[in-house]
Amino acid sequence: MTALPALPDFRRRATLLNHIQHTMQFYYPRAVDSSGGFYHFFQDDGQIYDAHTRHLVSSTRFIFTFSMAYRHFQQPEYLAQVRHGLCFLRDVQRDANNGGYNWLICWRSEQTDGETGDQKTVLDSDQHCYGLAFVLLAYAQASMAGVSEARDYIAETFALMEARFWQAEHGLYADQADQDWQLSSYRGQNANMHACEALLSAFEATGEVHYLQRAYLLAKNITQRQAALANGLIWEHYDANWQVDWDYNRDDPANLFRPWGFQPGHFTEWAKLLLLIERQSAHLLEDCTWLLPRAEQLFNSAWQFAWDKEHGGLCYGFAPDLSICDGDKYFWVQAESLAAAAMLAARTGKDSYWQQYQQLWEYSWRNLIDHEHGAWYRILSRDNRKLSNQKSPAGKVDYHTMGACYEVLALLTN
Repeated sequence: MTALPALPDFRRRATLLNHIQHTMQFYYPRAVDSSGGFYHFFQDDGQIYDAHTRHLVSSTRFIFTFSMAYRHFQQPEYLAQVRHGLCFLRDVQRDANNGGYNWLICWRSEQTDGETGDQKTVLDSDQHCYGLAFVLLAYAQASMAGVSEARDYIAETFALMEARFWQAEHGLYADQADQDWQLSSYRGQNANMHACEALLSAFEATGEVHYLQRAYLLAKNITQRQAALANGLIWEHYDANWQVDWDYNRDDPANLFRPWGFQPGHFTEWAKLLLLIERQSAHLLEDCTWLLPRAEQLFNSAWQFAWDKEHGGLCYGFAPDLSICDGDKYFWVQAESLAAAAMLAARTGKDSYWQQYQQLWEYSWRNLIDHEHGAWYRILSRDNRKLSNQKSPAGKVDYHTMGACYEVLALLTN
């Protein structure tokens, strides 16, 4: 086992840039499939354990990570992978028949009689607003990385979300549809949270204020109106009329995209998004005075109810009675929370947030970061034991961890 490196100064730009590069080295070049797109399943040492299954979330998040890396490091090979990922997203993952994107596919490239043949098998054709949010984010980031045609894809994707998922009477997006665009009755805050994130990137990429206005509306309706139905906290699951569904996935608290219980990582993620909206308040006519206090409330609630005083780190989920219902430690919860802590510290001048930022980094440095091979372990037990040698199954491409570093870098000058 590699000896644990000494704690660096997490408020120095060089520390975060070095960490991003170390993480990128885990994925590049081993993640690149020359026949199309990227591999999505990696063990701790980087070995690929499933070369054929492709998930929309990983496909789009890889475009994000390569776009951001190119924007910061200007290495042409990163831009080449942005274009490589976009080709797969457009030509393979996109459903040319209904204009949507396949959630899950099997992709095989085989040699037959000296010729290469590519074959796609759709494993799950359902349409997810959560997936489209990441498609929108990928196009926005690719556009900012200099891929000019991606700007048109931003507008195309937003129009698709408007046509298929937007519900004006609720001021929120529906969640899931079949391949014929028949909506399910499930409604979720997570799809709207990531739509808010993507819309902020779309505004940054285009300067078109309607993206920012929509992001603001989503944020207000989830963090104020919907939260009021759950004592000021943000519940994950709702019925078709946006009434709280307290029992959805009660028996599946570790569901990858729809876990039961309050999600402290989503509280801190929303805190981050509220602060990003506040930065752009000059472009909005709406009242923005509530954004900062609400961001503080959400972050402080996550810390109050989920910080593990015995073992460190933020627990994954807590129940309506405020007891921990899933004490495991997930990489993304710590990453999103450290970004939010830094942003709150910079915005408010309160040193307590810098202290929490340091606590989160120290916990992650000692427990979650793989200093030998790179990237973060996905999940640990409550007492910080490893639960799997699968570092990066579908969905995890360290978009959260590197994204958090980029958010903090924007605050640091030294």
